[in-house]
Amino acid sequence: MSAPALAVEHLTHRYADRTALDDVSFDIAAGTTVAILGPNGGGKSTLFRICATLLRPTSGTVRVAGADVVRQPAEARRHLGVVFQSPALDNRLTVRENLLHHGRLHGLGGEPLRRAADAALQRVRLDDRADDLVLRLSGGLRRRAELAKVLLTRPTVLLLDEPTTGLDPGARREIWRDLAVLRAQTGGTVVLTTHLLDEAETADRVLILDRGRIVADGAPEALTRQVGRDVIRLETADPQALAAAISARLSLPATAVDGDVRIEHDEGHRLVPALFEAFPAEIRAVHVGRPTLEDVFVRCTGRRFE
Repeated sequence: MSAPALAVEHLTHRYADRTALDDVSFDIAAGTTVAILGPNGGGKSTLFRICATLLRPTSGTVRVAGADVVRQPAEARRHLGVVFQSPALDNRLTVRENLLHHGRLHGLGGEPLRRAADAALQRVRLDDRADDLVLRLSGGLRRRAELAKVLLTRPTVLLLDEPTTGLDPGARREIWRDLAVLRAQTGGTVVLTTHLLDEAETADRVLILDRGRIVADGAPEALTRQVGRDVIRLETADPQALAAAISARLSLPATAVDGDVRIEHDEGHRLVPALFEAFPAEIRAVHVGRPTLEDVFVRCTGRRFE
């Protein structure tokens, strides 16, 4: 049996008196797209840096295609392509020059490097902008140039840290389309961190990381099915009081979550009239919908996703 593309075992990392990762374990199979979803401060960046061989963990192990990132960092890097949240392109060089420079740093050269650069640019549909200065590209095109650069060395595991940060919705969709095509073409593994719920929903699997721990793990559809019922959110002046009143008067489990009242019910649209009839003065607004990954987060943590 082949090794997982990424294997994390009992990973812990501390900064002085703060624990950023707390005994985190998971495996990622080759050929999948996995989103590590979490609020800011949840531990995503620390996990990313350790997996990318940039940070030594306090304890635990991370293996990339079987190579330990601490004991065998050079071997692990041979399997990795890393796209950082902050741009890593030289704005004063053309797109092609950025790729050629990156390839030389990895020991490539001559005609093989030029062919590899052309192939990488074609994969992300940037061959027509290859000779443009990077500073003239839009944010979405720069992200595609970043992808082309890391694809140059044909990594089996692609790590992306908040890859669509700062992009407009159209550019975000383009990046996701490129990632899907790349995975289909190369059979590689895509692991990305994100705090965007809709972005995580497009992955094969979602790991929800909060306060240094994995609180949920599974396919997006499977995770939302665990919530299952309609989710009703009530805006009110006193959430604690209204939640208690609903529970007492209507025998419904209602909870106050970050300034709202939250109720799960099999038929939310039928319950709303009864709620307004019972509490006409207390309810300012009502929202009803099918469960989302945010509802999964609320159920696991007791608070809304921020």
